[in-house]
Amino acid sequence: MPESSAISAFGFRISFGFRPSAFGFRGFGVCLVWLAFLPALSKVFPCKAMKNLVYFDLETQRSADEVGGWDKISRMGLSIGVTYSTARGDYRIYAEKQVNELIQELQRADLVVGFNSLRFDYEVLHGYTTLDLRQLPTLDLLVELQNKLQHRLSLDAIAVATFGLEKTAEGLQAIRWFREGKLLEIAEYCCYDVKLTRLVHEYGAQHRQLHYHNRFGKKLTVPVSW
Repeated sequence: MPESSAISAFGFRISFGFRPSAFGFRGFGVCLVWLAFLPALSKVFPCKAMKNLVYFDLETQRSADEVGGWDKISRMGLSIGVTYSTARGDYRIYAEKQVNELIQELQRADLVVGFNSLRFDYEVLHGYTTLDLRQLPTLDLLVELQNKLQHRLSLDAIAVATFGLEKTAEGLQAIRWFREGKLLEIAEYCCYDVKLTRLVHEYGAQHRQLHYHNRFGKKLTVPVSW
């Protein structure tokens, strides 16, 4: 990846699979500010050392309705993928043209950590590869929590209850941004979700529990064992 496709801000190195200048920097400063603020929480909740944990999230070009249903996730298309590698200590942002590089990074990980990665993110990437990415060493936090509670939780429900932090957008908004060519807005949103996923994982690893709000708004606690 060329040096011109990477920036450093507030002690964070963020590498792009595309040139940010081609799309403009409007709105991306918000992402950098949040990424600068959130490391303080990571220092409070350090995770058990592993050689290379890769935190991962992606956004799509099309919705389930547009491709004919949730059984056709592989047709949704990648708009932006984001990883954070503990070995590198930085974020990398991949556009669709760099999807093979994204898949290679996931293959090199000692553990991939995501939220709904087995059911959704990997299925999107299966539209680009014959590999079964579900065979990669993966910790899907959504699956782990669903097995404990017998129902699904949103990342937002956990992040708000545990850290007082909310997601900055949602998947359908990211699809609208893609249609408008606003890849940096998607990257900002996806970076933030990767950071929340990392915080949730690290907090659970240290405290052996997470907090969440149920559908009635009540704050509850669930034990975890990763």
